[in-house]
Amino acid sequence: MLQWQASEAAELLDTSVPSVNSALQRARATLASSPGGDRDAEVDEELLGRYVSAFEAYDIDALTALIAEDATQSMPPYDMWLSGRENIFTWWLGPGIECRGSRLLPAGLANGVPAYGQYKPDPNGGYAPWALQVHEQSRGRLVELTFFLDAQRLFPLFGLPLRLDA
Repeated sequence: MLQWQASEAAELLDTSVPSVNSALQRARATLASSPGGDRDAEVDEELLGRYVSAFEAYDIDALTALIAEDATQSMPPYDMWLSGRENIFTWWLGPGIECRGSRLLPAGLANGVPAYGQYKPDPNGGYAPWALQVHEQSRGRLVELTFFLDAQRLFPLFGLPLRLDA
């Protein structure tokens, strides 16, 4: 999804390129043989539309109905992993409060999972790129939220503008 070369991943993980390639082969085989839960099911566009509206309004009550109680959130490249809707919302209302007022633009699929470009309000006007949000669904809820923060590099790969006007 991040279009890294095996050599880049090996350097990051302090391992060899053959080790990375072997891990990828095992992971692909595991995914191919697993039932996949709802991941192979059609994307629930109505759920995603409600999420976009609720996130842009920063309506925690509405988001509560959309995000699974056991959902997880991560924010690469930070070493942050939140488990459970309550912990996610605690973070969103604490350090994440700067996301209030954000706008989301559809970015298609990232590894077969719906993705959105998130733009935070810019103090100088308009909206600045912040994260590529990737949403996994299961059982009619969002179960995994990943916010990839390398927006300057990722947004062009998904055809997203690097700035939104007010």
